[in-house]
Amino acid sequence: MLHRRDAMLRLGQLGLGALSLPGLLHAEQGAAVRRTAKSCIYLFLWGGPPQQDLWDLKPDAPVGIRSLFNPIHTNVPGTYIGEQMPRLARLMDKVAVVRSLTHDSNTHEPSVYRMLTGKYDMPFTVPRNQRQRSQFPFVGSVVSHFTAPGAVPPCVTIPRPIGHDGVTYAGTHAGFLGPRDDPMEFREAPIQGAQATHPMTMPGDMDTLRLVARRGLLDAIEDQQRRIDNNSSATTSDGLGSFYEQAFRMLASSAAKDAFDLSRESAAVRDRYGRNEYGESMLLARRLVEAGVRLVSVTWMYIFPNGRVSNVWDNHAGYGIHGARTGYDLLKSPVCIPPLDQGLSALLEDLAVRGLLDETLIAVAGEFGRTPNINADGGRDHWGACQSALLAGGGIRGGQVYGASDARAAYPRERPVRPQDFIATLHHGLGLDPDQTIRDRLGRPYPICDGTPLTALF
Repeated sequence: MLHRRDAMLRLGQLGLGALSLPGLLHAEQGAAVRRTAKSCIYLFLWGGPPQQDLWDLKPDAPVGIRSLFNPIHTNVPGTYIGEQMPRLARLMDKVAVVRSLTHDSNTHEPSVYRMLTGKYDMPFTVPRNQRQRSQFPFVGSVVSHFTAPGAVPPCVTIPRPIGHDGVTYAGTHAGFLGPRDDPMEFREAPIQGAQATHPMTMPGDMDTLRLVARRGLLDAIEDQQRRIDNNSSATTSDGLGSFYEQAFRMLASSAAKDAFDLSRESAAVRDRYGRNEYGESMLLARRLVEAGVRLVSVTWMYIFPNGRVSNVWDNHAGYGIHGARTGYDLLKSPVCIPPLDQGLSALLEDLAVRGLLDETLIAVAGEFGRTPNINADGGRDHWGACQSALLAGGGIRGGQVYGASDARAAYPRERPVRPQDFIATLHHGLGLDPDQTIRDRLGRPYPICDGTPLTALF
């Protein structure tokens, strides 16, 4: 018999809690929604990308502050981005740049939590900030909560959630909403030195994301399906067992399995995205939203051969990754700007060609920006006071810049945007009213977001 406790434990171990029926079980909270976008892809540049080198170059700033990269023209008159992104420069008419995103933390853990939940009031033990059920839910889990059941899970995190050395960061799961609304995910390597679930270098016949899907998510799905089939007459007194069974049957459907299978894509498409961790994650995200997933969170991370995780946008220095000696070497390496330029431009073009861009909201941000000053190791340090973010598709008017920073890209000069405003904008784009409420484990109501959506962008 598939007991409720067994199901909860298995779901917690596999990270598949979002596959149950949040929309049905919480129908009483399902207020009418205005849906602009059907889906959202949230590309999270974990570590904190440097606004001065990507989207907000200050060529007139003094040496030691201005970027070592030159600004280049885009296809939007008067808008410039860094020279390392020539493909994206040709597509900026599809993109809105927010240059005034700000908060007051220079520490990874609370900053990640803010940018994934829109919440501030969370005590942290740095760096052991293991996510807890008492915490406010991840934006994708809120979306999952208000999504009716279908053939695919409402929320998926790829390739795995933010975390390292056995700690999965607060803000990456459903928190007090419970396992029902957790993103579908394959959890991180539990300890330093553990074997990576998706190392960067694969045998010639097994690419990165196929390995993730086959050994991680799909194996979990198929194993659970066998368990269910062997206990087909199982019931529980409260009926929750059937919900879990139905959830796994959904995921075991051909639609869900097909969505995870990158071999169904042509060689040309896969080459266009890039046959690397990042391009394939973005291609998988496109396949998932095309199959009906409401929110896909793509975590940008590097996995060393020994399984150690690195948040490579944290470019204080080069760390020897791909031979990088400085922070700028790291930015130019195969784990930062080049695959971002290739993969994100491919995603924008691919969605547009398929007629999906208008119904797919794309968000790109990190947990914070970088310092105005370049440090002694040729990189930049943590800086919460100002960062840039991108929004595209899903009703966003491309070719615009929202807000502005000062002469050093250090502080917002106009139209400051808080993390909760950014999260509210994602909810707004997906048709959720930020004033809608969710309830914690004690039944206390909370608005899904305290921010104000950037409606001027739509």
